[in-house]
Amino acid sequence: MRVVLAEDLFLLRDGLVRMLEAYDFEIAAAVESGPELTKALAELEPDVAVVDVRLPPSHTDEGLQCALAARRARPGLPVLVLSQHVEQLYARELLADGNGGIGYLLKDRVFDADQFVDAVRRVAAGGTAMDPQVISQLLSRRSRDKPMEGLTPREREVMELMAQGRSNVAIAAQMVVTERAVAKHTSNIFGKLGLPPSDDDNRRVLAVLAYLDRG
Repeated sequence: MRVVLAEDLFLLRDGLVRMLEAYDFEIAAAVESGPELTKALAELEPDVAVVDVRLPPSHTDEGLQCALAARRARPGLPVLVLSQHVEQLYARELLADGNGGIGYLLKDRVFDADQFVDAVRRVAAGGTAMDPQVISQLLSRRSRDKPMEGLTPREREVMELMAQGRSNVAIAAQMVVTERAVAKHTSNIFGKLGLPPSDDDNRRVLAVLAYLDRG
């Protein structure tokens, strides 16, 4: 699996390269700036891009904007964005185009190799990997809305795990319940939120997040 990595801090970039190579990823390019990222994504056509939100020269949202532009040129390009803090605006921008293969993780997550590598693989496969803290903030932001008030604590727990990109099997294992119970909770969630159920994990995550963050 070919990866383009963009991170301006040398030590972190080098560490990520070594980590990914240890898990049999091929590093097509490891760059430190927005212009370099744009060129690498256009010329190398990687299987997945792992991108820091803030890159030179602007040090604002250069990395995110480069990734979004690359996804417009190549719809569905898998992108995993890394950020130092939870910034809901960036999460909304990443989700806005509605295509699969997206992720948003806090940089703290990269120190858990298994968790980080799982997120990269999930995004590369067209799935979703959203940081639990991002999901929690999005849920809290909409906590006063009537549809959200209608969810039981168990259903909110299921939705948080679902929004992280987990399958029903994984949710069942995490919550120590049957897969049938998770499927029932999921069906109830979509009914209460007025969203059509779907067997596509990524599509249902995007639908839930889009609902929670609209308005």
